[in-house]
Amino acid sequence: QVQLVESGGGLVQPGGSLRLSCAASGYIFALYTMSWYRQAPGKQRELVAVIGTSGTIKYADSVKGRFTISRENAKNTVDLQMNMLKPEDTAVYYCNANLSPNNYWGQGTQVTVSS
Repeated sequence: QVQLVESGGGLVQPGGSLRLSCAASGYIFALYTMSWYRQAPGKQRELVAVIGTSGTIKYADSVKGRFTISRENAKNTVDLQMNMLKPEDTAVYYCNANLSPNNYWGQGTQVTVSS
């Protein structure tokens, strides 16, 4: 069955860095657009970054210049490097795989930015 397993979350001070990783299995990874979303308490889930099958990348305005998404098809992984973290980046971060009509989610990993 399809599995997306996120890792790398944790507690970090403002200005710090974290690297999230998502390991995928159970489908043809290279055919799917991969994304990272996040959901803060009391807020809707929002798109953070997306990387297409050809490597096309888009970021939310709030993370441009600070976050970097990458994928490695040979390892079925997608990473999110997060630098210069701010308290407002605190959220549960979710990995997503999409190839319409299929849409898969991971269980999420908590990122907390606090001093």
